[in-house]
Amino acid sequence: MTEKPINLADAFATFDKLWSPRIVARVNDYDVRIAKVAGDHIWHAHTHTDEFFLVLDGVLRLALRDGGGEREVVLDRGEAFVVPAGVEHRPSAPGGASILMFEPSGTMTVGDHRDPVPGHVDVTAGTMISGSRT
Repeated sequence: MTEKPINLADAFATFDKLWSPRIVARVNDYDVRIAKVAGDHIWHAHTHTDEFFLVLDGVLRLALRDGGGEREVVLDRGEAFVVPAGVEHRPSAPGGASILMFEPSGTMTVGDHRDPVPGHVDVTAGTMISGSRT
């Protein structure tokens, strides 16, 4: 159980790497992850789970491939969106953004169906921030 509030500004100050989510808390079997993002991620899908995005700062663009076509959802600060399970998506943040994600613990950042992974994208199930409580 958490004894103190989690200060997200302090949590963001503990890392600089882009596209490398940090786990700040766990809720039941779900991770609450934060990430600094800029530029493009990769096209990927999570076959068995939805993915929740909340923009804390900046603008996040989510390109989506569903129903045989492509579309884009643009999230400004304070806006949230859920990418349904199985939908291919590619997050991007041309001007940079800080985001919060909510997904089952162990979910890989690059999904289980994806394009080749470039060096600037971590292949991980999230990294626990030192001092976080679960």
